[in-house]
Amino acid sequence: MTSRQDLLQAFDTLLAPERFKDYGPNGLQVEGREQVRSMVSGVTASRALIEAAIARKADAVFVHHGLFWRGQDGRVTGWMKQRLALLLAHDVNLFAYHLPLDAHPELGNNAQFGRRLGLQADTRFGEQELGFLGGRAAGQAFADSEALAAHARQVLGRPVTCVPGAPGAIRRVAWCTGGAQSYFEAAIAAGAQAFLTGEISEPQAHYARECGVTFLACGHHATERYGAPAVAAHVAQQLGIAHEFIDVDNPA
Repeated sequence: MTSRQDLLQAFDTLLAPERFKDYGPNGLQVEGREQVRSMVSGVTASRALIEAAIARKADAVFVHHGLFWRGQDGRVTGWMKQRLALLLAHDVNLFAYHLPLDAHPELGNNAQFGRRLGLQADTRFGEQELGFLGGRAAGQAFADSEALAAHARQVLGRPVTCVPGAPGAIRRVAWCTGGAQSYFEAAIAAGAQAFLTGEISEPQAHYARECGVTFLACGHHATERYGAPAVAAHVAQQLGIAHEFIDVDNPA
């Protein structure tokens, strides 16, 4: 068992949210009970995740996507009211870390995604240095764009969208999880031969073809389901509390 404050301090010490400019609050977003015995982690503070945490009698929920998104008007209605009502009625703490969770060099979304793909970063790039760039940990190249796409499909267990760049082997791979398609130009400038993220917007297909750099959209949720459980498990072990990761499926 630990206190809510000690849990918050452990997360803040590990993830250093003060280093980041973010659009939503990082840390404790909803205050619940003072003592924490068990914690559930997930990607997003959806109603389904909150209900699953309540069913497991969790005292805290730890997520990457909290209750607050860019452009919200602040009214507590609809889905916001429903989620808040559940958390408050059951006295459950909600902790959320967005960019700090992406960026952690070992436990964060980008680090964990790269590890599963067998990639090892040697360079950081892009705004707030959230992008990772490197090559396969074993040293060999991917034969071509399709080989990289097939590898991503196998690791993630889902389809990926691949816009091939120049033909030939790929050694320098950049990645940034979630909705980081805007990092593609910075990845190209950094020397990447391929870039992996969660989503694709209209311009990226043209950039890939015109610049000869492969673009892969692997799913926002799919690329970001590894950081939250890694961080939560690390802190839970440190403080001696129970932890369970719940993956609420999301096709996005």
